[in-house]
Amino acid sequence: MLDRFTAIFREELEADLAGIYLHGSLAMGCFNPAGSDIDILVVIRTPLPHARAARIAQKLLSLRDDIANGLEISVIRKEVLASVTCPTPCELHFSDYHRERYRADADYLCGGYEDADLASQIAVAYYRGRTLYGEPLAMQYPPVNPGAYLSSILHDIAEAAAEIMDNPIYITLNLCRVLYYLQEGKIASKREGGEWGTANLPLEFRELVQVCLNQYNGVSENRQVQPDQLAAFAGYMLDQIEKEAAGDAK
Repeated sequence: MLDRFTAIFREELEADLAGIYLHGSLAMGCFNPAGSDIDILVVIRTPLPHARAARIAQKLLSLRDDIANGLEISVIRKEVLASVTCPTPCELHFSDYHRERYRADADYLCGGYEDADLASQIAVAYYRGRTLYGEPLAMQYPPVNPGAYLSSILHDIAEAAAEIMDNPIYITLNLCRVLYYLQEGKIASKREGGEWGTANLPLEFRELVQVCLNQYNGVSENRQVQPDQLAAFAGYMLDQIEKEAAGDAK
């Protein structure tokens, strides 16, 4: 599948393609075939014309229809990497959220906007990613500005108190990895964040994190997490994250 993906961009972009980088769980060795997305960052040299972007999106749609896992692709210009900001300019974005829009309208594009999630994805690709085409990011560009990375991960958890009820596994593990970064400086996967949480959070929250971690890993889990437990956990974690982030900002 990764070869097919790379071939799409090499065919469409030719010399304008600077690099393709796998990030997320598949790059960090904790991919769950039952639920993980495939996350890819594409770097180009010049602005992406609408017609070319639309062709790429339709080819990605065809590829996505052939695989079981979600596919999330962001295309950025090379100049963005010289000094990553948050939000980050994005030329083209493809994900399951936009999948049916791409199917219904061959001219539809999600692109030409600034994305607050991108800085954290670039950082993961930089420090923990896998190069599919081109040179490794760390050989070409400076490290991602820590302030941009922090702004990006804080944006990602801004609605965690409400979202944890509908998406307890993702939000629980994501809160863990954000606090892990703030306390120890580690850019971690959700699995690594959960493992850190089971060893470092107050005892009252460790079982909840372990249950979510087991479910994320595809391990059979009969224990149920109650809404009041999730609310208490989110409240505690957001309070700790706010305190740690305020300290980092000083």
